[in-house]
Amino acid sequence: MTYKPDLDIARLYASFASPIAEVDCGRLCAPHNPSGKPFCCDICVAVPVALKEEWAYLKPNTQLWHRLRGDECPTDPIDVPKMKAETPGYMHLMACRGPEYCERDFRTLSCRQFPFSPYITADDRFIGLTYNWDFEQVCWVISNLHQVTSAYRREFIDIYDRLLYEYPKEYDSYYFLSEDMREAFKKRHRRIPILHRDGWDYLLSPATDRLTRVPAAQFRKFGPYRRS
Repeated sequence: MTYKPDLDIARLYASFASPIAEVDCGRLCAPHNPSGKPFCCDICVAVPVALKEEWAYLKPNTQLWHRLRGDECPTDPIDVPKMKAETPGYMHLMACRGPEYCERDFRTLSCRQFPFSPYITADDRFIGLTYNWDFEQVCWVISNLHQVTSAYRREFIDIYDRLLYEYPKEYDSYYFLSEDMREAFKKRHRRIPILHRDGWDYLLSPATDRLTRVPAAQFRKFGPYRRS
């Protein structure tokens, strides 16, 4: 018998609703995107996903979302079959109507977590938040990790403590993503920024997982945000 988590999506969303920062980061990154949209809300930049349980909840409650078709980005059509092949079977590829139609109560978990992901050490410990390094040059938050609120950090940890337990395949996915990040940062001779579950900020050695406490305000900045 396949285990199916008993997820109350409305309650899950309510417990992961704090803003990432006290400022509207979308307004700070959008001027740097030719489309004028926040990068995280631009389907041509980032394709969100949703648990199947999320879609079952969202579909009758909002017109914000639809299943990804592939024609949402006319200048650069999305290869949906390829993306589906790379997406876990318990998730759907999604697209929304656009940031101007956003209903915050109906954002998917992938929207709420962006640009972050759980960092899992080589010895199998979920120690905190890191980010998707593919978005270093465009995401304002990545260059301003000291602006991430303690409430958001706490909620992220609480949510993923549960989801990583209830979805072993999701745990495996983030374990291998963390492994990929270690390899990428080794090649760049850089340490990995971590917003730790203990409330402190660290830089982590990708070779050893050794942590050095460093205030997030001192972390590296990227792209147009280097002077912010």
